[in-house]
Amino acid sequence: MKNNDKTKKSFLRRATSWIWRKKWWIAILAVLIAVPIMIFGGGDDKKGELVSLKISRGDLRQEVSATGEIQPVNTVNVGSQVSGTIDNMYVDYNSKVKKGDVLLTIEPSVLQASVDESKASLLSAQSQRNYAKSEYERNKSLYADGFISRAEMEQSQTTYEQAEQSVVRAQSQYDRAMTNLGYATIISPVDGTVISRKVDVGQTVAASFQTPDLFEIAEDLSKMQIETSVSEADIGVIREGQNVSFTVDAYPGQSFPGVVRQIRLSPTTTSNVVVYTVVIDVDNADLRLMPGMTAFVTIIVSEKSDIYKVQNAALLVRSFDGIVENPGDATPKTHLAIKRGDSVVLVPYEKGLITATETELISDGIRDGDQIVVGRAGQTSSAASGAKRGPMGGGGPR
Repeated sequence: MKNNDKTKKSFLRRATSWIWRKKWWIAILAVLIAVPIMIFGGGDDKKGELVSLKISRGDLRQEVSATGEIQPVNTVNVGSQVSGTIDNMYVDYNSKVKKGDVLLTIEPSVLQASVDESKASLLSAQSQRNYAKSEYERNKSLYADGFISRAEMEQSQTTYEQAEQSVVRAQSQYDRAMTNLGYATIISPVDGTVISRKVDVGQTVAASFQTPDLFEIAEDLSKMQIETSVSEADIGVIREGQNVSFTVDAYPGQSFPGVVRQIRLSPTTTSNVVVYTVVIDVDNADLRLMPGMTAFVTIIVSEKSDIYKVQNAALLVRSFDGIVENPGDATPKTHLAIKRGDSVVLVPYEKGLITATETELISDGIRDGDQIVVGRAGQTSSAASGAKRGPMGGGGPR
């Protein structure tokens, strides 16, 4: 241990002697003095430096985002008007059907019995009507020859007329029974695709108070629609005919086009937020979009190309104090403080298209590469917090 200590002390003496001879002590002393100055000093020079945001040139688009469910434009629920047991079924999910095609049949024995009963009643009524008619014709001749009284003739006439009405009533009952028998065969009311089947063979259908749904048929899956909910804060900028782009999880990274077709005036309230339904037409000629998919919709309200724009933080300046010595009547609402070289000039402007992050600047005095001064370093400014110091101020996304 003693030998090691002696060795270390001998090395330190030799190094110190070498640095002193070579004058390295001057460089080391200079470094020791300069480093604290660089770290802790010089702040006062930067404290008054202008803080700016760059004005960029590019495209700007105002849009409203929403979500909705993709559905066919027109769907038809096919039900049954009669009760019974399902006998045969001729279609299934995704079946293509034409108008008039048979979808299923209900076991018809009970309905056929009603037809037979009503037909028998009709034949009986017709027989009674024929007899009453003959009796009336005969009494009418006897009355003309004076063999019977007028009362007898009128009685036979009344009996005949009642028999005639009985035939009409029996005929209507027979027609109703035949119609119900026809309802045992369920046919498609439209051309389309079966997207839902809610019954199976052997299942009993009860149509006592409400028509039971058997199938759901989509008329045309090549034309779909999206029903989205837009809040009352955004509904004022939505118009029919606006372009829409949307995505679905089934095809990540791919965008589909659409058009706003309808803005429904009936509002609904969800979590204390008033929303309106906006219907969007979608072309689905390739049949890739399926009913029920969730669509993430972007409604394009307005868009402009090749314009001057700036981050919204640049327009939060409340006054020109510390930026311009004598602004006169100019205010941050009407003028921009533009940094050009070592000077700051005031340029009149108007706001154009405004989005959540950027604002269009309309002015004849703006040049490419201009920067808006939002304050000085060290000042308390809500705008300066989003800016960079120096002549190369940061710009917003293009």
